[in-house]
Amino acid sequence: MKTIFRIFLFLFVLNSFGQKKPNIIVIFTDDHGYADIGANGFADDVKTPNIDLLAKNGVRFTAGYITAPQCIPSRAGLLTGRYQQRFGLDQNGTIPLPLDEVLIPQRLKKAGYTTGMAGKWHLDPNPGALEWVKENIPNTDVKDRKNIKIPTKLREPYTSDNRGFDFVFEGYLNTYRSNFDLYDGKKTPPKTVKEKGYRLDIQTQAAITFIKQNKENPFFFYLSYFAPHVPLEATKKYLNRFPKKMPERRRHALAMLASIDDGVGNIKQTLKDLNMEENTLIFFISDNGAPLKINKEDKPISFKGGAWDGSLNTPFVGEKGMLSEGGIRVPFIMNWPAVLPKGKVYNKPVISLDVAATTIAIADLKESKELDGVNLIPFLIDDKKGEPHQSLFWRFWSQSAIREGNYKYLKFGEREFLFDVTTLEHENVNLIKKHPNLAKDLKARLVKWSNTLKNKGIDLATKESEKVWFTHYFPTE
Repeated sequence: MKTIFRIFLFLFVLNSFGQKKPNIIVIFTDDHGYADIGANGFADDVKTPNIDLLAKNGVRFTAGYITAPQCIPSRAGLLTGRYQQRFGLDQNGTIPLPLDEVLIPQRLKKAGYTTGMAGKWHLDPNPGALEWVKENIPNTDVKDRKNIKIPTKLREPYTSDNRGFDFVFEGYLNTYRSNFDLYDGKKTPPKTVKEKGYRLDIQTQAAITFIKQNKENPFFFYLSYFAPHVPLEATKKYLNRFPKKMPERRRHALAMLASIDDGVGNIKQTLKDLNMEENTLIFFISDNGAPLKINKEDKPISFKGGAWDGSLNTPFVGEKGMLSEGGIRVPFIMNWPAVLPKGKVYNKPVISLDVAATTIAIADLKESKELDGVNLIPFLIDDKKGEPHQSLFWRFWSQSAIREGNYKYLKFGEREFLFDVTTLEHENVNLIKKHPNLAKDLKARLVKWSNTLKNKGIDLATKESEKVWFTHYFPTE
């Protein structure tokens, strides 16, 4: 009876007279490991009461995945709803998000949504997009990346305000590309602004201002927090919440996550104050696992280069840059009080691709066959619905993987693995000798999928860092 009631309620919310379409907020954290929300139960030092409340009053996914263990491709997968390898954005250092790809905000605008974003964008041309630079800026020395300059006229079409977002506060630290005032929401021509204050509080404020400014219409907001990604920085307000002795990089990561958690609480309170909480769907997802740099070295906070960001991937193996669970299984929550069950723990595999398909469905838009994700709502309100996905696929650098049911086949160069990722042993026990035919079948499906991509095949160039990771995390028998 509860399932039938939920389905009825879902249809009622979508179709009731006078009821506007659901608001949608996607909160996307950066280099945030699976352990580091309290609700996942693997870190006793993390303090995320508001994020945990999202899970308590919504759905927490224990097998929520991202499409890549790296920033740019994972963002491209999320916002397009398509495996990013389909359009050649396999990794950082290649191309920006192609202009002919349609993003979630562009789709939702057709359904009458007002759209906005704040924080990290990372999908426009940058000096690291070497394939694009070679093609679009002739006679450029790509070996001298520090001196590569992207002309404004070439970069402009790729910025967030030209990719479907009506309101933007795009930036990382204190410099933003903005077309609205941070506090009163007044629209302005796009310009560069300098904002005083803490970067995460600024990004939260942009979201709250947008919500207040656009409360009369259904809206979509993409809040892309730049944390706990390096450079690590936190204010005393947040650092003081973690007085116990611990690595300083850990303390700073926890403080940054505490700021994000406060932001989630403030956004929820704003929705309550405006009587909008019941009809707002919130996704909370990380863009990939934490970069542990193998040894989690506690380098000085003043060190601004690539280093452990203080976050943890417990209990999973590996880290950012790897297709092991530690690199791609992330915090993943959905909260929609009017429709979703409260306190549900969902163990079947889902992926960030599902965000686009779900938002399109609840916005009452026609299903788009080119999308690779599925609408998750029917699976969450009906336990008899089955698995959302038959297979999930990954390809990154010289790694590739497929998950079907409990099993995951992982390939790195000539090395092959088969894991039951639902067991306590997960990726600590290679089952390929025990189940060789299963591994063979999964590999065949992975190859078939790979051959549909822009850059075909599953054996791409190996990075030196991959060799180090796989030697450390997956020693040969």
